[in-house]
Amino acid sequence: MSQAGFGEPLRSWSLTQKKQWCSLSHEQLTKPPGVIVLFSSPITNYPLPIPLLLFSCQCQNPISTSASFMAKIFPIHPDNPQNRRIEEIKLALLNGAIMLYPTDTVYAIGCDLNAKSAVEKVRHIKQLANDKPLTFLCPSLSNVSTYAFVSDTAYRIMKRLIPGPYTFLLPATKLVPRLVQNPKRKTTGIRVPNHPVCLALLEALGNPIISTSAHVPTNDYDIDDEEIDDKYKQQILSQVELFDRLDKVVDIIIDTGEEPTDEVSTILDLTTDEPLITRRGLGWEAVAAWV
Repeated sequence: MSQAGFGEPLRSWSLTQKKQWCSLSHEQLTKPPGVIVLFSSPITNYPLPIPLLLFSCQCQNPISTSASFMAKIFPIHPDNPQNRRIEEIKLALLNGAIMLYPTDTVYAIGCDLNAKSAVEKVRHIKQLANDKPLTFLCPSLSNVSTYAFVSDTAYRIMKRLIPGPYTFLLPATKLVPRLVQNPKRKTTGIRVPNHPVCLALLEALGNPIISTSAHVPTNDYDIDDEEIDDKYKQQILSQVELFDRLDKVVDIIIDTGEEPTDEVSTILDLTTDEPLITRRGLGWEAVAAWV
């Protein structure tokens, strides 16, 4: 086993080193001098197995154990998600974990819609003002109607478009937490993604999943999901860069091998009888002809 990184804070490890740790078996990690300790994430109270080398291979003198939190990486097949890993992620989400995951548009930061503390932390990560709503994912049109009031017109439109790269703005029902709604309009943004991993997670979890773009604001440039423009698109990171930037603020990273893109969803306002495209993204041409 390589000694690269032994005694260094986990925060300084490269993505390759983190992936190597995640791929090690329990037997490999528990052979001397390796041990596993249970480390509670500072982002949530979700317990994470973090490997620490407390003794070097050359001597029995203790070395540095200053460990910073790092996300657990789950390699998952993009088309055929492994049930065991989906189940593990589900349990973490139910316990308030925050994840970075791919969708059929951009990479997203998310959590269980019903995990209030996790939703609050997602808002904090994105530095969202109180009047900025959060979008969430649902597995089907019938599930959408549980969380939003869907008119006959909206139903016909959505039935033609989902699953797909569309965000629908709809009047929220009482099941939608206030933390997620637009506080003035009492509306919410809902997506039904066309992505096997997202759909597998939604089915396993049984609850909607928060889905906000994985762009973390900087001091000199701040946007929200409805205002992504060309300046943002120029800032698109590679998968390695994105994972390295966000593994300090999320609990879980889902690695399907997909590279990040700047292809955002089309936002369609269905709160009135006159549907309105409020953002042109993927698939907007299919909507423009009859909206």
